[in-house]
Amino acid sequence: MSRFQPTDLNALERAQASPAALNQGLWAVLSNSLVTKAKVDSFNLETGEYRVVLQGTLDLVEEKSEKL
Repeated sequence: MSRFQPTDLNALERAQASPAALNQGLWAVLSNSLVTKAKVDSFNLETGEYRVVLQGTLDLVEEKSEKL
């Protein structure tokens, strides 16, 4: 299995990503993280619009040891 690279984070910001593509990208980030947390930043009851902030620490240990 290939490791998630920090440069892959840019792919999450693509405009108009399908929910399936975003799900796959977020799963890659979360499953390659040591620590994660989520915060619901805002939610609009009238429109259903929401904003969720994810914060975590990627597991970069294997990436460093692979270069040796």
